[in-house]
Amino acid sequence: MSDSFLNDSIEASVSKSRILAVLEKVCDPEIPTLSILDLGILRDVVCHPKHLEVVITPTYCGCPAMKTIEFDVIRALDNAGYKEVKVTMQLAPPWTTDWISKRGRAMLLKEGIAPPVESKDSLGQGIECPRCTSHDVALISVFGSTACKSLYRCGSCFEPFDYFKCH
Repeated sequence: MSDSFLNDSIEASVSKSRILAVLEKVCDPEIPTLSILDLGILRDVVCHPKHLEVVITPTYCGCPAMKTIEFDVIRALDNAGYKEVKVTMQLAPPWTTDWISKRGRAMLLKEGIAPPVESKDSLGQGIECPRCTSHDVALISVFGSTACKSLYRCGSCFEPFDYFKCH
């Protein structure tokens, strides 16, 4: 994304940084402290002659949160004065946990959700308890509170926690 864009139909002073500042306040409905920017699902903002296009990629195909996110994007931009907004769902390339920002990973930890670990294997090696930082964790269920999370339990503090699955 470039720093700014100009268009005859939209005031020339509009910049992508202003739009991104608005979109930074749009949060994932399943993890409300995590913005769509930090989650990495915001792919682009494109200025067309008569409207703005916001391109997003779901974390999973069929993610039930995407309609809510689309509505929230349109509402946030409308409230900021951008009346003509189209949200486009981009499926390729597929979203990957590599797109979660450093800030997003820190926010997941703060929420008690272990962020994805690239070196994780099927036994949970490399996953750290978000509460006590122990690596003594065990998979309880591959099905967590949402499709993108698994449920683990810490062997040190005995607390259950969600783990954001790698993909």
